[in-house]
Amino acid sequence: VGYDNFERLLKGAEAMDQHFSCAPLSENMPVIAGLLGVWYQNFMGAQSHAVISYDYFLRDLPGHLQQVDMESNGKRTREDGSTVPYQTGSVIWGGTGTNDQHAYHQLLHQGTRLIPVDFIAPATTHNPIGEQHPWLFTNALAQSQAMMQGKTLEEVRDELSASGMSTEEVEQLAAHKVIPGNRPNSMIVPEKITPETTGALIAMYEHKVFVQGTIWQINSFDQWGVELGKVLGDRLIEKIRSKEETTDQDSSTNGLIKRFKQ
Repeated sequence: VGYDNFERLLKGAEAMDQHFSCAPLSENMPVIAGLLGVWYQNFMGAQSHAVISYDYFLRDLPGHLQQVDMESNGKRTREDGSTVPYQTGSVIWGGTGTNDQHAYHQLLHQGTRLIPVDFIAPATTHNPIGEQHPWLFTNALAQSQAMMQGKTLEEVRDELSASGMSTEEVEQLAAHKVIPGNRPNSMIVPEKITPETTGALIAMYEHKVFVQGTIWQINSFDQWGVELGKVLGDRLIEKIRSKEETTDQDSSTNGLIKRFKQ
């Protein structure tokens, strides 16, 4: 990356910080994203959120956002010590471009789970080769449109009939090709993936997490669940190192330590 590019990334993040601090709520990207996330999760029953980038340079973004979001807002206790009576934190996952279309987009379009999606597709590429980038962007746009509009039973019947299928064949297949649509998704279209836009994207998601934590009345800045695993690890390493049989843990842990030592 280099120091100069890192400085540029910080400038992009600072620009988003200023936007979050000063922009009206109706035009504030982190606020809108945070509110949409609360709406989909707490009112529409969504349990996960996909981030799908159509640029190879953002291939690791979903993994980074998993830590940003799930480590921050995966909490069950409010700041006043009471237990939250609603869902907090979303399962964040995703990947890159057209490869993912053949992995899990079927679930997004016709599955029984409501999964909001962020599509990130830059308008300009670093590697212009023929029509490769226009086609890549078109794929992202088409997936977004398909999630929004879907395809009705009437549209499927008309399409199949026009292809020459008999009425009986149409009725056998039609229901399977219906896509309900109205699946929430956002298209984020930076001009180009640069250190500045990458910094702004990361900062946008960070502020989104803060907005949601504030609404849920949880502290987004501690990780006591992670801390417990570290404390237990410090204790269990002594059991792993010991040549003696471990019998003072729970039966599952005793058995797993025994298996490791075999």
